[in-house]
Amino acid sequence: MAEKVDSKAAWMENLIHEFISTSPHNTMQNDAADPAWDTALVGFASGADPIWQQYKEYVGAFHWTPWEVFNQHCPEENASAEQLTVISWILPQRQQVRTTNRRARTYPSEEWARIRVHGEAFNAELRKHVVARLEASGHAAVAPMLAPNWTIVKSARFSYASSWSERHAAHAAGLGTFGLCDGLITARGKAMRAGSVVARIAIAPTPRPYADHRAYCLYFADGTCGKCIDRCPARAITEAGHDKEKCRLHLVRSREHVKKAYRFEGYGCGLCQVGVPCEAGIPVKAAREALERGELPPPPPPLA
Repeated sequence: MAEKVDSKAAWMENLIHEFISTSPHNTMQNDAADPAWDTALVGFASGADPIWQQYKEYVGAFHWTPWEVFNQHCPEENASAEQLTVISWILPQRQQVRTTNRRARTYPSEEWARIRVHGEAFNAELRKHVVARLEASGHAAVAPMLAPNWTIVKSARFSYASSWSERHAAHAAGLGTFGLCDGLITARGKAMRAGSVVARIAIAPTPRPYADHRAYCLYFADGTCGKCIDRCPARAITEAGHDKEKCRLHLVRSREHVKKAYRFEGYGCGLCQVGVPCEAGIPVKAAREALERGELPPPPPPLA
C-alpha cells in the first residue's frame, strides 16, 4: 500500500512539473516570451487533518474544510474526509522577477506585475490541468479557488478573509509558515504564489516540519529583522502585523501605475516579499537546518 501511495505522489509531482515545462500558458507575455515559472514545490495534506477544523474555528464558519468544498462540487461521490487529499503547490518567483522588484520602491516592477496577472492565469490553468488529469484517472477533484461560490468575506477579526486560502492549504501540506507580513515563508522563500486541488485519492500526507505556524520568520523566532516593515510602501506592516485594508488600497492604486508605465492592464506590489532575508529561503537557521534533517525545529522563545 505504501508503494502505491508513494507512486501517486510521484505521479502528481511529475504532472505538475511537466505542465510547468511544457504548457504554452506558462508565459509572462513580454517581448522576450519569458516563462512565468520554472519549478514548483509540492506537498500533500489529509482531508481529515484536524488543522482544517482549526482554520474554520479561527477564521470563521465560512472557511471551507476540504470535505465541505469537495462534497459541494462533487456530491455524487459522497466522500469522507479520510478519503480526500489536498494537493498543494508553491510556484517560487524566478530570480529575474525578484531582482527587478527588489529595486522597486512604491509600485511593482513590470516583471512582477506581469507575474501577478499572467503568472496567476497560468496558476489557474495548472489547477484545471490537475483536476482534469485526476478525473481522467478516476479521481474526482475540485480546485477550491476556481469554485463559482468561492468568495472574499469582510471579517471583523481579519478585515478580509476567504472561503479557501492557498497559503493556509500550503501550510497544512508542510510547505511553509507565516511571517510578520502574513506571507508564507517556504523552503524557496516568501516570493511565490500557491495553488491547490482537493481530490478523492490516497496520498500520504507530507510531514509538517514545524510545530509553530511562524517558525520560519526571524521576527517571531528571535525578535530580529522586521525588514518587511520598511519595504512596505503603504505602511501596512508594523510590529503588530499586517493591515489588509491599507494593503488592498495600495493594490488598487497600483493599477493606474501599471497601465501608465507598462501599458497593460495589471496590478501588484510584492515589495515585502523581496529585499528581505526570507525572499528566497528560510532565514531562521535552526528551522532551516531542521528541515534539511527532516526534524522539528526547536520552539521559538517568547518575545519580550
